[in-house]
Amino acid sequence: MLIFGFYNQCTCRLNSIEWSKVYQQTFIVSLVSNKFMKENAAAQTSSLNPISKLFLYGRKLSAGFGVVSEGFYLVARHGLYKDPNNANNTRYVQYFCRQLCKVFNIDVEVHGTIPREPALWVSNHISWLDIAVLGSGARVFFLAKAEIEKWPVFGKLAKAGGTLFIKRGSGDSIKIREQITAFLKQDIPVLFFPEATTSDGTRIKKVHGRILGAAIEAQRPVQICVICYVNQHGELDMIAPFIGDVTFIDHIKNVLEMPKVTAHLLTLPTLHTEGHTVDSLTALVQREMNAGLAQLHQRVLHTVQPSSSSALV
Repeated sequence: MLIFGFYNQCTCRLNSIEWSKVYQQTFIVSLVSNKFMKENAAAQTSSLNPISKLFLYGRKLSAGFGVVSEGFYLVARHGLYKDPNNANNTRYVQYFCRQLCKVFNIDVEVHGTIPREPALWVSNHISWLDIAVLGSGARVFFLAKAEIEKWPVFGKLAKAGGTLFIKRGSGDSIKIREQITAFLKQDIPVLFFPEATTSDGTRIKKVHGRILGAAIEAQRPVQICVICYVNQHGELDMIAPFIGDVTFIDHIKNVLEMPKVTAHLLTLPTLHTEGHTVDSLTALVQREMNAGLAQLHQRVLHTVQPSSSSALV
């Protein structure tokens, strides 16, 4: 899903051959829908008879195929691939993300006001679903790991939507930071996940702040937001997190059968970068994200995780 974000300003023309491959991949993804859940969620879905399951899968996959097809239509119709990082394109990204959340049975609840001031956005990272959730609430482009570019269907859509892909440990982060600096100077909003990996959502992992230097160099603020997924029992949902050894395809199966969850998004006060070094700004972001997630848990969970304010290293 990981749909939108930043992409290395190259043209992403979808010729007829590419479109054919895209729809073939879309169909393959559409066939993914079986059962693998945890605890009480597993019991709930296993109680469905074959006819009910067939109806559930058919309905969700049909809706998903329609949304993805509409996404490619928007890319082609409005020529988004010609200038993927145009700030005006974020409205299409936001629309697509909201439709995608409906397919995956996710309600998005925003706490606080979404700032419109150009900034470098950061968020905790729980799942590939985060892109749809964050894109539903905020008009931003995304920075994503290079592997996503190779994902069936969604990788192409992410590329066309303006995603900037980064290879871990390849030295690309310096080049990416330079690109992000340039975009921020043009008032183009960018969001990245400073934890560099996903978590189960109970706490914030170690923040890696090299890319935060882009905000300092561009003299733009840092906008922090934190998210969590809450099930119908008022607890942190354990299906949405994309963690452990679960493959992407298996996780799609889990999400397709996932009962409705609410994704909560909390925006924190803007951090101004004047007078900061990368190290001092990184430490500040770490503290604020820890405190923000604890605040969000306190607000939305029936039982607050006791360790939610502690960072993992």
